[in-house]
Amino acid sequence: MVTKAVPSRNDLLLHFGGQIFQFVDPSRVAFVVAPPIRNVLDDGALRRDAHLRASNSSDCPLPRNGLLPYRRGMESSLPPLSPAAPRQPRGFDRTRVWLFDLDNTLYPAECNLFAQVDRKMAEFIARYLGVPFAYARHLQKSYYRQFGTTLAGLMAVHKMDPKDFLDYVHDIDLAPVAEHPELRAVIARLPGRKLIFTAGSHGHAERVAGKLGVLDLFEDIIDIVDSGFIPKEQAEAYHRMIASHSVDPAQAAMFEDMPHNLEAAHMLGMTTVLVHSSYIDHPIQLKIRQWTEPPEHIHHMTENLCGFLEERWPAPAGA
Repeated sequence: MVTKAVPSRNDLLLHFGGQIFQFVDPSRVAFVVAPPIRNVLDDGALRRDAHLRASNSSDCPLPRNGLLPYRRGMESSLPPLSPAAPRQPRGFDRTRVWLFDLDNTLYPAECNLFAQVDRKMAEFIARYLGVPFAYARHLQKSYYRQFGTTLAGLMAVHKMDPKDFLDYVHDIDLAPVAEHPELRAVIARLPGRKLIFTAGSHGHAERVAGKLGVLDLFEDIIDIVDSGFIPKEQAEAYHRMIASHSVDPAQAAMFEDMPHNLEAAHMLGMTTVLVHSSYIDHPIQLKIRQWTEPPEHIHHMTENLCGFLEERWPAPAGA
C-alpha cells in the first residue's frame, strides 16, 4: 500500500547511512507505531524511529520506513517555519491515581531522616564486606550512581540477599517526623486512589506514613521488593506497579524528589511533580539548582508538597 504526504518546513532532515532523508512532520501523521527503542536524537527532536502513515494526499509517496529521499532544492518549495508552541505541562484534570515517593517527598527533607538510612547503609557494607567505613562509603555511593540504588549494586556485584540489608538500614529513629494534619487533610481531598511507590521497604514506609498520620489514606504501598529490586529510573519498575495495581498511566500523577525517577513516568503518560530536596546525595540535585527551566519530563516543581496540593485542592469554605 502506498501512503502519501506533502513535505513541510517542519519536516526533519535526517542524515543516515551516507544519505539525507526527510522525515515527515509528526503533526501531519495519522498514527504512529513506535516500539520503545533507544533514543537517537536530542530532546526537542523526534526521539524514536517509527513506521508512519500520513493522511494527506499528494504525488509524493512515503516509503514503508517513513523516510523520503531528499531532493536538492526541495526546501525552496516548503512553507515558512511556524514558531514552536510553548510547552504545556500536563495537568490533573484526569488524575485518579496519586503516586507518592516516600523519602524526602511525602515527609519534608528537613527531617533529615534519610541521613540515618544513608549512614546505616555504609555501616552494613563495611560489616558485610569486612572493609573500612570510608571504603564502604565509597562503594555505597558508587553503586547508587551506577545501579540506581545501593541495594541493586550490592545484589548485582556481591550476590547479597537483600532482607538483612533492608531490615538494618530502615531501623532508624523516627522522632524527627511529626504528625502533619494539613497534609492528611489535603491528601484526603484528592479524588481517586492513593499509593506509596518507594525504593525503601514496606515496613519503613508504613512506620513513616503512620508517624505523619496519613497511612490509612493509602490503598497500598509498592516497595522495592514489589518492584523486583529494580530502581524507578528503569521503566520496568513502573510496568510492574502498573500491572500489579491496574493503574492507567494517563490517569496517574507521580510525586518524586529525584528527577531521573520521573523520566519513565513521563514517557508512560503520567503527570509528574518534582518535589525539591535540600538534601544533597546525588549530583543531579546540584544540577537542579542550575536549571533555567525544568526538562521536558518534569511537568511541575515544588519545594512544599503540602502547599502545592493545597493551592490546587483547597479546603471547602467554612471547613
